[in-house]
Amino acid sequence: MNQSNQIKKTALYCRLSQDDGIDGDSNSIQNQKTILQKFAEDHHFPSPCFYVDDGFSGGNFQRPAFQQMISDMENGEIGIIVTKDLSRLGRNQLHTGLYIEERFPMFGVRYIAINDNVDTDSSESNDLMPFKNLFNEWFIRDTSRKIRAVLKAKAERGERLGTRTPYGYRKDPDTKKLIVDEEAAAIVRRIFAMCAGGSGPSQIARILKKEQILTPTMYAYHVRLHQIRHESYLPGHRTPV
Repeated sequence: MNQSNQIKKTALYCRLSQDDGIDGDSNSIQNQKTILQKFAEDHHFPSPCFYVDDGFSGGNFQRPAFQQMISDMENGEIGIIVTKDLSRLGRNQLHTGLYIEERFPMFGVRYIAINDNVDTDSSESNDLMPFKNLFNEWFIRDTSRKIRAVLKAKAERGERLGTRTPYGYRKDPDTKKLIVDEEAAAIVRRIFAMCAGGSGPSQIARILKKEQILTPTMYAYHVRLHQIRHESYLPGHRTPV
């Protein structure tokens, strides 16, 4: 380690995305922090500091904590960057390689990926790094393809892709498919009729408000409240006080 690194801080970078959930707790932010903290302590790295991006894809480098780390590096504040593995830094082969092989050395920064045995201070440990970055990029592309395939299959089965049921519909409790909610649908048909008759959004909103028609959000809340009360009276449920 050179003298300049001794007076600079060590960046411990953590990243987690929804795709990483398939790995269970192994990639959790807390697990990453524990591994990085111990590694920094065991190697007596100076001034360890965490940079954490929770909920950001490895294919996107416009992550707030990552960009802050790069800014600090460019300001000469960082001497070492450590991640749990290469995929925590990023899953885009071109950009990840650019940072490791060009940007970090430009600012005299040593980069370490613990589980992948990568250390830019040791050329022997970096021979397989390009192939590992390629695999990480393949992983995110493969995951994206699988997600698109699942969504396509659901659409072909007539299942809704969104999480919230649109106003005018409700979920069939057996098939989980959307069916018409006649009470709300009557309001939707009326809104379309008023619009076709020349009424604008503001005028329609005033009419519905004057008639005390519930907004979609309030209607959904009342429907759910009714369901809860109904379920409370079913056998095996405690009668509400």
